[in-house]
Amino acid sequence: MVPTNYLIILSAVLFLIGVAGVLVRRNVLVVYMSIELMLNAANLAFAAFASAFGALDGQIAVFFVMTVAAAEVAVGLAILVTIFRTRQSVDVDSLHQLKG
Repeated sequence: MVPTNYLIILSAVLFLIGVAGVLVRRNVLVVYMSIELMLNAANLAFAAFASAFGALDGQIAVFFVMTVAAAEVAVGLAILVTIFRTRQSVDVDSLHQLKG
C-alpha cells in the first residue's frame, strides 16, 4: 500500500506540470493535454483521499470527472480538427482572431 502523502505529492507534481504546460506552450493540442493532465492529477488526489478515509465519495467524484473529461475530449478534439481544417494551424496566438 502506497502512503497517502506520496500520492498527494505525486498529484501536486502532475498538476504543476499541467499548469506549466498551459502557461508556457503555444500549441493548442499541448495545452489541451496539459488540461487533461491536471484533471488526472485531481482524480489521483480524490482517489487517494477516498482510500485514506475509506469513503466512496472520492471514487464517485473520480467517476464523474472521468465522464466529463471523456465528453470534453470528444467535443474539444472535434473543435480543434475543425479549426485546423479552416486555419491550417493550431497555434494559440492565431486563434484569438476567432471572435465573432
